[in-house]
Amino acid sequence: MNIPYKPLLPETEQPIIIIGASGIVKDAHLPAYEMVGFKVFGITNRTISKAYDLQKEFKIDHVFESVADAVKNAPSNAVYDITVLPDQYIEILEQLPDGAAVLIQKPMGNDLSQAREIVAVCERKNLIAAINFQLRFASFVSAARYLINEGILGQLYDLEFKVTVNTPWELFPLIKEHPRLEILFHSVHYIDCIRSFLGNPKGVYAKTAKHPLKKLSSSRSTIILDYAEDMHVVINTNHDHHFGPKHEESYIKWEGTKGAVRAKMGLLMNYPDGLPDVFEYALPKKDNEKEYEWTEVKLEGSWFPEAFIGAMSNLMRFKEGSDATLSASVQDVLDTMKVVEACYISSKNGGISFDEV
Repeated sequence: MNIPYKPLLPETEQPIIIIGASGIVKDAHLPAYEMVGFKVFGITNRTISKAYDLQKEFKIDHVFESVADAVKNAPSNAVYDITVLPDQYIEILEQLPDGAAVLIQKPMGNDLSQAREIVAVCERKNLIAAINFQLRFASFVSAARYLINEGILGQLYDLEFKVTVNTPWELFPLIKEHPRLEILFHSVHYIDCIRSFLGNPKGVYAKTAKHPLKKLSSSRSTIILDYAEDMHVVINTNHDHHFGPKHEESYIKWEGTKGAVRAKMGLLMNYPDGLPDVFEYALPKKDNEKEYEWTEVKLEGSWFPEAFIGAMSNLMRFKEGSDATLSASVQDVLDTMKVVEACYISSKNGGISFDEV
């Protein structure tokens, strides 16, 4: 079966201005853009030496001393790529030209209130603004989306994210101490991905937990999203599996009335080196429709860095008019942030007390 999954690229050249020079820029943004020939016109960062380091490594045309300097010297059709922490978003967005196109690093704020402020600024300035929820564009997610949209899996009734890994949070010092670590900075990807398939849930049940020997605010979560009575949607994450690779897991599984898909997210295992992704689908056998046969499909690219191509491509294509929909617009992602907020409210309030039964 031929499964189209690669993103369509923009038809016009739109130079990129990167605001921020963190590890994700070096490891994902710039390698992804280099793969497809996106022009990075310039970069700026508070610690300017980091910007110069990336300029040298990736042959970026210009380093700017500040956001204001970058905006002043940017081409009129530039696309801005904000890669800093949420506390700086509004300050930066206010400096961008009205009507500009901008891709903003996830999450969209530290909480729902900040998310609403970000949307308000984008709308007041008429920005073409999207959040970089690149999991929507990962090859294995795009391939699954095709099978579902074409009706090949039938009616979807089960969607599961399962992550049991040993995550080295020390590699992320800027977010390690955040009071909303696991859901806001990790499971938010899965929440957003689920919404891209199913829309908004009717309700949320969630519990996020700490590890007894760690100072992290949270490192394990279980989230159930309530859709129709015949739909089961669950996210289970455990970043504290320190017991070797034998029983590590990292996958998304879609089940439908006609077939199923299982996608191994190898990136999260043995992090940061990762393992290969595996994409498989199950359909009835031709000679016996009561039995199913699993088929593995080799897909090119992974979540990092290749999915970053899709996120930027969609923004550029929407700006030029070749895409009708901006997939992760700030308006759409506001609902992702509402689900995140509901998760924290549910986790805080707890379930039904045993003594009440």
